[in-house]
Amino acid sequence: MNQRTPTLLYIDDDDALARLVDRGLTRRGYRVVHAASGEEGLERIRRAGAEGGIDVVALDQYMPGLDGLETLEQIMAIPDAPPVVFVTASQDSSIAVTALKAGAADYLVKDVQGDFIPLLHVAAEGALRQAALQRAREEAEAEIHASRDRYAALAAERELLLREVNHRVGNSLQIIASLLHLQASSAAQNEVKAALTNAMGRVAAVAQVHRRLYTSQDLKSVVLNQYLDSLLEDLRRSAEGNRMSRLTLKAEPIEIDPDRAVAVGIIVNELVMNAVKYAYPDGAGPIHVELISQGDDLLLSISDDGVGDNAKADPRSTGMGQRIVAAMASKLDASVERDPAHSGTRVLLKFGRMPAAPGKTSTAAAS
Repeated sequence: MNQRTPTLLYIDDDDALARLVDRGLTRRGYRVVHAASGEEGLERIRRAGAEGGIDVVALDQYMPGLDGLETLEQIMAIPDAPPVVFVTASQDSSIAVTALKAGAADYLVKDVQGDFIPLLHVAAEGALRQAALQRAREEAEAEIHASRDRYAALAAERELLLREVNHRVGNSLQIIASLLHLQASSAAQNEVKAALTNAMGRVAAVAQVHRRLYTSQDLKSVVLNQYLDSLLEDLRRSAEGNRMSRLTLKAEPIEIDPDRAVAVGIIVNELVMNAVKYAYPDGAGPIHVELISQGDDLLLSISDDGVGDNAKADPRSTGMGQRIVAAMASKLDASVERDPAHSGTRVLLKFGRMPAAPGKTSTAAAS
């Protein structure tokens, strides 16, 4: 594929020198266009789109009307202006500095015999390479910006879809929890009522995470104090709610990922319900949930002031709650232990703020 012949616009009021430049650069593969003044050169550049592009400009300093520096200033104001090689017979270096600061790509001193033409060819070639590199850089930057815009649009769309998914999942789980609540309310047998209430609490714990993600600014984390506050409020409204009037929460605003938040919520649900059933055989009493940070670890405690180890074993118990707590503690890589110094029952879970590295496990002692 043949390359297009580059066009050089030579702006100089010296017609004889312009003919020398034309012959010299034509032999070197250029098409030369001559303008005898700054005004004519500017007009030619502005018409370049209709009459064929100007690839590079050679601009003389001393001309009637607009001089070279004034012409250069106006060329630089034209959008997508071609690169300019500043040409003058003056040996004054201050002119060169001024021209380069004004935007000229190069500078050279001319002579009336045309001996400077090989240098002009070299300067024009350099200016074209420099302009090509600049265009490539601008195109690359434009592509980068376009890619960032596309990525931002995709990320925003993905976030919107995730919010919609969390909204729908949360609503669906809430419907399931409500159905379980209705079924528990209408159940005649206490065992069935308790089983349905427990199932409702587990479903509600998961639903709360999805509702939190739907309303949160960050889809990658859940603020635990807000989540646990909503979860305990759900428990107060449950079938056992009349025995939870003294259910309290003290938690720091700690953020963790949604999967681990679900595990924390299910553990809290199971241990609170366990305290409701067994800690106070003669009625209701205080149940406390506390979450604090200890360096890189989190400490979760669920405690009551009830009968503690003196609680009678319930023959109807299936041990499901204990197995669920152990499974969720394993998911958190958490240690689980009872506080022997507590007068009632206090279960302590300690786990890392961040998921454990693959292959690293803790020694969890499930109670």
